[in-house]
Amino acid sequence: MRQWHVRDLMTGDVVSVREDTRYREILRALDRNRVSALPVVDAQDRVVGVVSEADLLRAEGNCEERPRALPRLPRLPRPPRAPDRTGTAGELMTAPAVTIGPDEPVARAARLIEDKGVKRLPVVDGEWRLLGIVSRRDLVRMHVRADADIRGDIVDGVLKHTLWVDPSQVDVDVDDGVVELRGRVDRRTTAAFAVRLAEQVPGVVRVVDRLAWEEDGTAPPDVIVHPS
Repeated sequence: MRQWHVRDLMTGDVVSVREDTRYREILRALDRNRVSALPVVDAQDRVVGVVSEADLLRAEGNCEERPRALPRLPRLPRPPRAPDRTGTAGELMTAPAVTIGPDEPVARAARLIEDKGVKRLPVVDGEWRLLGIVSRRDLVRMHVRADADIRGDIVDGVLKHTLWVDPSQVDVDVDDGVVELRGRVDRRTTAAFAVRLAEQVPGVVRVVDRLAWEEDGTAPPDVIVHPS
């Protein structure tokens, strides 16, 4: 069965900025590329941080809050300090960046995004050089796949190469992510594994189990729907 890795989903053509990139150029790069954050790299293209719209907003809002309780004697409020629009990416960025390698499983990328509360992960090689980026949107897109692609993964990845089942024994129908398995295999355990592994294929919404097995001559069971 095919194992999905970060390299299968990541965007390889990534815009980044150098540590010495100035505030206004960062803004232009974000606007020009319609993204909310950019990796920050050093002279060797090693990722050292991420600069985001939130980081720039913090620079804009660099002012003192007014006291919540009114003072006994009235006084004029202090004027807010001017926004710092002279900083560089190296000064404004969030560091260290949360990164991931291209050969890591997609499940680890999803866990990192969730645990660290970030929207994207720079993908780096063993020397921390930037290779790409994987985002929440990429993870979602993995589950919105064509029915033909889902069927191919089940026939080739699950039946043929994982369970060693002749694909002619099992009919695999996919309709808008709903998979129906119909046919006869050698054992009850083989049928159970076929269903469970099909549920794990990206894009599968649920599996309708119509499989029978030769082990005890059981007739096809009633339809069982397995939620993914």
